[in-house]
Amino acid sequence: MKKLVIRGIGQILTGKLEQPLADGDCLVAIDGRITAWGAEKDLDCEGATTLVDAKGVTLAPGLIDSHVHPVVGDYTPRQQQLHWIDSTLHGGVTTLISAGEVHMPGRPKDIVGLKAMAIASQRWYENFRPSGVKVHAGAPVIEHGMVEQDFQELAAAGVKLLGEVGLGTVKDGKTARQMVEWARKYGIQSTIHTGGPSIPGSGLIDADMVIETGTDVIGHINGGHSALPDDQIICLCESCKAAFEIVHNGNERAAVLALNTARELGKLDQVILGTDGPAGSGVQPLGILRMIAMLSAFGNVPAELAFCFGTGNTARQRKLDVGLIEVGYSADFVLLDQAQHSGGKTMLDSVRLGNLPGVAMTIIDGVVTSGRSRNTPPAQRLPEQIL
Repeated sequence: MKKLVIRGIGQILTGKLEQPLADGDCLVAIDGRITAWGAEKDLDCEGATTLVDAKGVTLAPGLIDSHVHPVVGDYTPRQQQLHWIDSTLHGGVTTLISAGEVHMPGRPKDIVGLKAMAIASQRWYENFRPSGVKVHAGAPVIEHGMVEQDFQELAAAGVKLLGEVGLGTVKDGKTARQMVEWARKYGIQSTIHTGGPSIPGSGLIDADMVIETGTDVIGHINGGHSALPDDQIICLCESCKAAFEIVHNGNERAAVLALNTARELGKLDQVILGTDGPAGSGVQPLGILRMIAMLSAFGNVPAELAFCFGTGNTARQRKLDVGLIEVGYSADFVLLDQAQHSGGKTMLDSVRLGNLPGVAMTIIDGVVTSGRSRNTPPAQRLPEQIL
């Protein structure tokens, strides 16, 4: 039995909009799963195989990036960059979700080839976790000629995601909706490209097509990169029950509009975060933290709620066992503290002012995966791994 005990926690962010902060200075996990948290004196902390003294910093669920474009291992040909996933871990992200492996050179567009690549992508990230990061990949882009049996075969092989609808040859709502319904029938979740073209071969996806297609996630509702007109963004927020995905590689003004609209409609639980990288804008290791700080500062959202957009909201919308401080969930955490010399009295105050926190440690499945981040500004305090 492997037992993780984290003591000396300053505050706990739960990832839950309904209760974003939890009481307690200690958390226990056994065999990579959360078992208890609260006051150290009330918990069974004996027999720890890994013991971390948090030194008063904040513990949060590991951040989730809902929209990435991985290819193979920890390499992206889009930017000719190695170790981008390891760098993202240093931004507090412990889980990545593919919106399609679209930057693979020579990406196959025939049905046999696209299914083969999706299955291979799912397998190699299942078998290889760069720096411990969980990568949910194998997201085929739908093409004309696919039939229901193709989705059945993909699901049977372990594929659980579709790449962005609209990045392939299927660009009409009626055809896309049929394929999305087939995918959903076999437990495959779907995302749609929203806004203007992002790469050669993609095209405009407007609000009418998003609504007609009926995907589970409205990919980059703030544009990837070009956003839809304001009235269409508002229409999507009003009309759709799908997740509203706000991304780093989008329009910041449109991001705040989508957030404000979601809040006015009582739909903050549908807001999730992604980076949409690697892409033409590059790799954004701190993209999720930047979105949390930006939306808190300009969207008039308390920082503890903004953290939920990049943790528990995404976990619930994506049906994952990460992103929440919940018994039985994966022991994936990021330990954060106020950055040195940043404004605000506390870490959350500082984030509310638009500042990035310092990542002091990450933990995945109960195993310490990184210490002080090489990418964030330095945290004021550093946890110590005692065992």
